[in-house]
Amino acid sequence: MKLARFAAEGRVLKGTVRADGRLETVEGHIYEPDAVIWLPPVVAGKAIGLALNFRDHAAELKLDLPPVPVLFNKMPNTFLGHKGKIIAPPNVEYMHYENELVVVIGRRCRRVQAERALEVVRGYTIGNDVTIRDFVMNYYRPPVKAKGWDTFGPLGPWLVTADEIPNPGNLTLRTYVNGELRQEGNTRDFIYSVPQLIEYITEFMTLEPNDMIWTGTPKGISPIHPGDKLRLEIEGIGALENEVVGESED
Repeated sequence: MKLARFAAEGRVLKGTVRADGRLETVEGHIYEPDAVIWLPPVVAGKAIGLALNFRDHAAELKLDLPPVPVLFNKMPNTFLGHKGKIIAPPNVEYMHYENELVVVIGRRCRRVQAERALEVVRGYTIGNDVTIRDFVMNYYRPPVKAKGWDTFGPLGPWLVTADEIPNPGNLTLRTYVNGELRQEGNTRDFIYSVPQLIEYITEFMTLEPNDMIWTGTPKGISPIHPGDKLRLEIEGIGALENEVVGESED
């Protein structure tokens, strides 16, 4: 099932995505997808990002692989819905996308073993971990400024429930900029699988319903600029689309 959050008629609504692409609320009201404002599909308490979870991405950045998962916080001010505008700050040299499978937790959990970790997953969505490379020093420093600008965390377009993605370890990711394929990878190349990440994080942290884990991006990052239109696809989920605009255009 595809679950969406959106705004229409002055209200925030929840609904499912029908086979014809239209949105249906629990009350049975139908909305055209182009007639609503898409919102992030979940309201998360915590969003935990993972750096360098693909060997090829670490290689393109010329970084050594860390001995354990490198985590950081993705801030709530970054979250943006499908079709929303990513605001590019002025005077930066290298801003780029990062297409990531986002795991959404379904129930309160602590000390989950990897072999049972998928039992605590509510579903999956697509995240764009927009980053300004100018502010990334090395992976030992939390990249708060690099990844924490307003609108730097597009999510969506919807949440696909876990029953529809029984194996998150074999999903193709593709990123297009203005229709050009820039990035392609597969979650089978994760260094740390979704179950391994849940086990590692819940060893020291309680996860709550709708907390998110952003699982990292493959090789293929490249600069983006105001005017660029991004389309991030993940197999089994759909496509997240956002346009980049300059700060003065907001």
